[in-house]
Formats: sequence, structure tokens, C-alpha cells
Amino acid sequence: MDDNAPLTEGVYYILVSLYEPRHGYGIMQYVSELSDGRVELGPGTIYGAIKTLVKRKWIIPLDEGDRKKEYVITDAGKLTVEKEMKRLHELYHNGLLITKGEK
Repeated sequence: MDDNAPLTEGVYYILVSLYEPRHGYGIMQYVSELSDGRVELGPGTIYGAIKTLVKRKWIIPLDEGDRKKEYVITDAGKLTVEKEMKRLHELYHNGLLITKGEK
């Protein structure tokens, strides 16, 4: 995953779900709820992505006192989300202009 490449939908949803601490199963539930069931992330997807996101320092694990490890987004992760939101906004905005014949 290139730091400047567009995020996959799954990675984007994982990052935004971690603005509050959550464990893997909690992420899966929240993403499903947030997307009205359209996006269903399986355990393999979640835990593979978590490993990559921790390596990139976009999320960090919290204290492991609990049986289920929770994660939370970092400032670098938030910056990544903001960049992706700007990219998506540009795509949406330009699509509107073109489909309405304004560009």
C-alpha cells in the first residue's frame, strides 16, 4: 500500500471506525452499521489490514489489559483520511459538473 495511493473502501472504513477505540469484531460491526450492511469485512480482511495499518503507524494498539486488543487512529492516520476525503470530494464534484454539462 503506497502512502499516496487511494485507499480501498475497506481500509477507509477501518480508519474512520477507529476515531473511537475498537477491537476487530467491533470494527466489523461498526463498518456494517455505517454502510447499512453494504460493506461486510471478514476477519481475514480486518486483521490483515490492521497489521498493515499498524506498520504504517496510521493506527496503534491500546493497552492489552483486556482480552480483546483495541486499536485507535493516529494523527498520521487522520491525515490520511483527510487526504482521501479531499480526493473523493474532487471525484464527486467533477462528476457532478460533467454529468450536468457544466464542464
